[in-house]
Amino acid sequence: MSSEAELSKMTVEELAARFRGEMIPLTSKFSYFCTLPMPEEDLHQYLHDPIGALSPAVIAALPCTHIILAPFLEKGNGKTGDAVSFDRPSEARYIPVSRRALDNAVVLALGVKDIEVADYHYQFYNALATMLADRWPQDVQERFHRTIREELSSEVHGEVDEKSWHLKQALVRRQTNVRKETKLFREYARQAFEDTLTLYLHGTCCDIDVETGPRQMPSRYLRRRLELLMSLYPPPDGYAVLPEQLKTR
Repeated sequence: MSSEAELSKMTVEELAARFRGEMIPLTSKFSYFCTLPMPEEDLHQYLHDPIGALSPAVIAALPCTHIILAPFLEKGNGKTGDAVSFDRPSEARYIPVSRRALDNAVVLALGVKDIEVADYHYQFYNALATMLADRWPQDVQERFHRTIREELSSEVHGEVDEKSWHLKQALVRRQTNVRKETKLFREYARQAFEDTLTLYLHGTCCDIDVETGPRQMPSRYLRRRLELLMSLYPPPDGYAVLPEQLKTR
């Protein structure tokens, strides 16, 4: 194992390239490398459990993914890429996750220090949701766009998360026909897909509560989205998403 000082000077891309041959396979799609000692029980929390909860359809749609577990990650400065850090960076430079392409694979680096496991899982699943949104097939896109248009026609308030909320507000403010296929509509629909898929994946793995508030989408519409994602990406055997499934699991 290289020294802590040596690793801390390396960007995510450099580290992934250098230790590619030392990546430990988890499945046919996932492998990992730790830059710090990791007890087996922690590996289950950070890797085995969240990956085990993934829909087979999600796994099939993802590229090969090399996961790097690091203490912290520091945002690049424009000239250099994001880097591994063994000391917590300043808040302006701190990032919880970094994603980079490497040949035919994706490198996903995640910080594990000073972060709750639930928050780590959120960052992990959000990164996967972004990867899926980058390559969602036409039929999935069309079905989700149809759902979004129905919500907009019904003037459904709220969204799943902050990013999709702000894009929805921009669409409603700037576009008279909010159902029209425009750049604004596509940006909003993609972010809504990403945020909803993050919630769906996280909820399959963990017992989480959806935060209530003035920006939160009404539960019946959120349920419709989750049911759509369940039909597109059925959870693996033994996993539940909706409350009634938990009772009968």
